Amino acid sequence: MMEESYAKLLAGYCLDIQKGDRVYVRTTFLAQPLVHHFYREALQRGAHVNVDFSFPEQQKLFIEHVTTDDQLAWCSPQQHAGIHDYDAYLVIRAPYNLREDHGLDGDRLKARAAHLKPLNEAYFRRTAAGELKRCLCQYPTQAAAQEAGMSLSAYRDFVFGACGLLDPNPEEYWLRVRKEQQHIVDHLNKVSSMRYLNKTTDICFEVKDRIWINSDGRSNMPSGEVFTAPIEDSVNGTVHFTYPAIYRGASVEDIVLTVKDGLIVEWDAKVGKTVLDEVFAIEGAKRFGEVAIGTNYHIQKVTKNILFDEKIGGSIHMAVGQSYLQNGGKNQSTIHWDMITDMQDGGQIYADGQLIYEDGKFLI
Repeated sequence: MMEESYAKLLAGYCLDIQKGDRVYVRTTFLAQPLVHHFYREALQRGAHVNVDFSFPEQQKLFIEHVTTDDQLAWCSPQQHAGIHDYDAYLVIRAPYNLREDHGLDGDRLKARAAHLKPLNEAYFRRTAAGELKRCLCQYPTQAAAQEAGMSLSAYRDFVFGACGLLDPNPEEYWLRVRKEQQHIVDHLNKVSSMRYLNKTTDICFEVKDRIWINSDGRSNMPSGEVFTAPIEDSVNGTVHFTYPAIYRGASVEDIVLTVKDGLIVEWDAKVGKTVLDEVFAIEGAKRFGEVAIGTNYHIQKVTKNILFDEKIGGSIHMAVGQSYLQNGGKNQSTIHWDMITDMQDGGQIYADGQLIYEDGKFLI
């Protein structure tokens, strides 16, 4: 059964659950088949497991019906403990409805994000320090399949294939990925300047003393990318994101950003420009917190799910907003929004002036 193999990969390779670990799981009831196997696997490893299930329209009901600011600021003790005190944190995405947040009060959503900022800061701090093992993964649901334009059975095959679960030994598959990507990371950690170039993009940035990380399936499943944080005021040029970027269920398409000394000074999109206007009003969102290169060639189809789309083999992505502390980034924001562009048709990447990547493939 594929769920059993998935659970073993999550508990073993991804989270390395040890005897005595306190494990916090957040998901929806739709992921019960996977949770069943993961719970058993974690218990057999000697862990203490707490599962937090959400129900349909829970977020919608909360935003629409709270009556006081105290309610809006409230964080459940279970979630607070999961981030502050536990040893491992697993988030299984299993959406009921990907349009659930449409039409919700924007001011309330911003206020909620502001109230949860200390919790997010604790999350970033503990994961960066290695105090909290974490993994974000996907369980296939009808809503996600429809968003991807697939039947549920085809989407299941897509998800499991992207996670290496169709390989005879999924853990060995990800160990091979780790080794291959480490070679790339070792090279990039020696360079100072980078340039992404294709037919509609020409953007450069500095990365000296920033840390490139090998995303090999332990923090995200699936994974397959290398990423870092650019020096905040070093980004210059124009970037065109050819794949749709999703923000609170809204699709923003053909985004073009102009950047000067690290600050996004102009923005446009063929679809969803008003979403960009909203995002760039958020503190810290006009600077980039991440630059990355996708390396998972099992993923070649856009599914409007950033967990998969940002890993597309032959793509690059850049995220506006919050940096990851483990990269050495300094930008802070309540948002971290990834935007992706295809590099398989004439795309090039230069590192310290050397061509290291062409047409979606590394040359090093």
